[in-house]
Amino acid sequence: MTLLILGIAIWIVVHFIKRIAPDFRQSLTDRFGDASRGIIAGLLVLSVILMVIGYKQADANTLYTLPSWAVHLNNVLMLFAVALFGMGASKGRARTWLRHPMLTGMAVWAVAHLLVNGDTSSVILFGAMLIWSLISMRLINAGQTEWIRPEPGPLKGDIKLIVITLVLFTIIAVVHGYVGPSPFMR
Repeated sequence: MTLLILGIAIWIVVHFIKRIAPDFRQSLTDRFGDASRGIIAGLLVLSVILMVIGYKQADANTLYTLPSWAVHLNNVLMLFAVALFGMGASKGRARTWLRHPMLTGMAVWAVAHLLVNGDTSSVILFGAMLIWSLISMRLINAGQTEWIRPEPGPLKGDIKLIVITLVLFTIIAVVHGYVGPSPFMR
C-alpha cells in the first residue's frame, strides 16, 4: 500500500505545483530550461509506475460490493470517459461543450471504477484520482477568471472523435482483459 500512496502523492504534488506554487515551477524552468519538462514528465511516469505496482501488491480488503448491473454502468461510463479524454484535442463541435474535458474524463473514469471495485486499494486509488480531478478543475477556474470557449469545428471532427473513441475503448477493454479482470464479465 505504501507504493500506491507514494505514487498518488507524487502524481498530485507534481500536478499541483503549477497551480499552488507557480514561483517554484518557474524556478525549475529558470534553472533547467526545457529539461524541467522532462523532469516533470519523468516524475509523472514514476508516479504511474508506483501506483500500478502498489495497486497490484496491495491487499484487497473488500469494503463494499455493488450489484452486477454496476459492471454495465461502468462500461458505459468508461466509453464516455474515453470520449471526454479526446474531446479537448478534437476539432469538432464537442470541444466547445466543456471547459475541462480531460479532467472531467478522469472524474468519470474514477467513478466508473469505484462502481465495480470496492476494495481498499481501489477506493484509495480511484477516490484519490476523483478528488484530484475535481480539485484541479477548481484550481484552474480560480486562476483563470474567464473561459474563452473555442470556436466549434466541423461535424466531421465529432465523427472522427466518435470513431477514435470506439477504437480506443475496444483496445483498452481487450488490454484490460489481459492485464486485469475482464471489464465485461465478473
